[in-house]
Amino acid sequence: MMKRPCILLLSLIPLLTVGCGTKNDNSPISALLITGGCCHDYDFQKQALTSGISQHAPVEWTVVQEGGESKNFQSKLYSNPDWAKEYDVVVHNECFANTDDPSYISKIVDAHKEGVPAVVIHCAMHTYRAAEVDDWREFLGVTTRRHDHQSHYPVSVTNPDHPIMEDFPSDWVSPKDELYIIEKLWPNAQSLATGTSEETGKTHPVFWTNQYGNARVFGTTFGHTNETIANPQFQEIVSRGLLWATGRL
Repeated sequence: MMKRPCILLLSLIPLLTVGCGTKNDNSPISALLITGGCCHDYDFQKQALTSGISQHAPVEWTVVQEGGESKNFQSKLYSNPDWAKEYDVVVHNECFANTDDPSYISKIVDAHKEGVPAVVIHCAMHTYRAAEVDDWREFLGVTTRRHDHQSHYPVSVTNPDHPIMEDFPSDWVSPKDELYIIEKLWPNAQSLATGTSEETGKTHPVFWTNQYGNARVFGTTFGHTNETIANPQFQEIVSRGLLWATGRL
């Protein structure tokens, strides 16, 4: 069967600010969502994420979905050294675990290190997992190579004073999702909330922040299922993470 062609979807949506709000700047945030790869319903997720986040933040979205079901895809997007400069934030929700070219990965992370903020979701943490270099993992703020089974994971807030966690319920339980095993929390990363492995009893960050060069990064390992991506509380905390990363929370 012939594979579907790569998709470049451009969506510009000016929106009102509700929910999280901003302090002095209500101008739209220019956001790039990078998505695609194996193992997830990215057709659904791109729509649910952009529409859900836009209920809480004024965002103009550009969506790049490509790679099909590949696990080792390399995008031509990054051939341009200025690929991220026109955006206020880049949301990574892709899944290319076997791509391992260090020079290719450096093209991505260098743009962030120079100051382009990021939000990283679920399989972005296992993207470039096969790479021997740690550049991507340092950018994410976590090192992880595997996950526990799908379940409903109670979430414990570890940093209730962080503005991202304001009003986040203390008894929130994830929709059915995977718990990623975090091998390392990098020195510039800060855990915001954890989940507990049902297999080992160990806790692992599920929401966190990271400082990578001049860029703020917000991350979550949740987001495997459509149920999670469409969950209002999940959408709100990702929105707050995006606003924080861009200095607008």
